Amino acid sequence: MASIRNELREYGLSPKKRLGQHFLVDRNIIVKVIRAAGVNKEDVILEVGPGLGEMTLELARQAKSVIAVEIDSRLAAILKKKMSVVSNVEIIQKDILRIDFDGLSHHVKAPLKVVSNLPYQISTPLLFRFIESRKLFSSLTLMLQREVVERMVAPPGGKEYGALSVLIQMVSRPSVQFFVKPSAFHPPPKVESAVVRIVWRDDLMMKAEDEDWFKEVVKASFSHRRKTLINSLKYSGLPLPPLPEKRMGATGIDPQRRSETLTVQEFIRLADALK
Repeated sequence: MASIRNELREYGLSPKKRLGQHFLVDRNIIVKVIRAAGVNKEDVILEVGPGLGEMTLELARQAKSVIAVEIDSRLAAILKKKMSVVSNVEIIQKDILRIDFDGLSHHVKAPLKVVSNLPYQISTPLLFRFIESRKLFSSLTLMLQREVVERMVAPPGGKEYGALSVLIQMVSRPSVQFFVKPSAFHPPPKVESAVVRIVWRDDLMMKAEDEDWFKEVVKASFSHRRKTLINSLKYSGLPLPPLPEKRMGATGIDPQRRSETLTVQEFIRLADALK
């Protein structure tokens, strides 16, 4: 902790709250994250929010190369200077939500393995971007807010199970690796974190061209969680076919059920029935 504080003081920096900056300072956690990701000498790593580069340097030692994307221009300048002696690290100063993943993958001519401690406030939209571009990524190993990770892996029937659970589990097999206490960061966040590894499914349960409609149906189904499934769909504004209750019943799905009771497979049948 002292070294990070000293380094920030040396550069005249303080963590920016609006960017959700919490610097990972526990080296043991860095080692565990990289081990969980299964990093090897063939990997091209994408790291989001490298901060002062502690994990970046360790990744560079174990991987073929590292692309680190940092939105903070102050940190990016420091990182470029620190990494100038490391031949296999590229620093990109940009908002990760605006990065062209296709162009990045074409540039490195290899699938990217994502290993990152994600800023909490962008974790969900970035997850959806990773899902949309999943053909470009071999796997994701992410440190996130514990609550988000628990939603990702939640089974049907509980309050944690929602649209994020369904959309992640439809395309991947997420697994919780370990939990991280706030004391592993500077400054400590108010909540616990968790590391999750996401590996894409080989047995996709629907055609790629149906995915956009599937996402709309899932989001609409959870748009009014206190209502029944059919009422949530009707109140969502989703364009529904005539007699949707009949179509749902024909697939074995009771329109009066709650959305959180449906399995991923049932959501696929539901989307197909309402298409």
